[in-house]
Amino acid sequence: MAQTNHTSVSGHLFNQPRCIEGSGLFRDFQPAELDRLHEWIREGIFQTGHVFYRPGEPGEVLFIIKSGAAQLYRMSPDGQKFVFAHLMAQSFFGEMSFLGQRMQDCFAEAVEDSEICILTQANLMRLISEYPRFALRLVEAMGNRLLHAEQQLTVLALLGLTPRLATFLLKEAQDGVVQGLSHQEIGERLGVYRETTTYALNELKSTGIIEIGRKQIRILDAQRLREASTR
Repeated sequence: MAQTNHTSVSGHLFNQPRCIEGSGLFRDFQPAELDRLHEWIREGIFQTGHVFYRPGEPGEVLFIIKSGAAQLYRMSPDGQKFVFAHLMAQSFFGEMSFLGQRMQDCFAEAVEDSEICILTQANLMRLISEYPRFALRLVEAMGNRLLHAEQQLTVLALLGLTPRLATFLLKEAQDGVVQGLSHQEIGERLGVYRETTTYALNELKSTGIIEIGRKQIRILDAQRLREASTR
């Protein structure tokens, strides 16, 4: 694979035959077949906060998150960051116009220290051509993503901010606590300004549903929060 001109990956890319092990897209592959792919796939190591894809950058077309997490976002004309996807390990994304997947005006940023498998367009097309079962897994995954996107659009269309925030907190909480997200980051995930997010959080806090700390939100009354998510 030719060296790209991405400043974001300079010095971070290397061949890694085991990079894609564990990815659902390759679950039909035998170990010997995975070994054959080591010249087609590179692995990038990115620290938290590193933007490893920017609009208009050529070359890479498919990114698979081996470990860590990433967010995809766009910037509004007034400089507001709109996060439209938060992707965990084993998720994938990229510029795949033949599947309706585009990266137009999109930034990709590591939100945790991450290992990411990367393919060029030429190697992706080669993979699809030589291994049709991979293409089937790719289409299957894209179908599931479309269904999830439709569900998210329904939530955005039918619910106000407080129900959306309540739904978000219920989804993100582990053992009743949402850790590591600032008001700014929650706002970006919901597509609203930080001040608006803070106001909605304080409404939930004032009614005794949640407790707010530094990058920590503790759910005090899960039942009432569930009720708030459906109003």
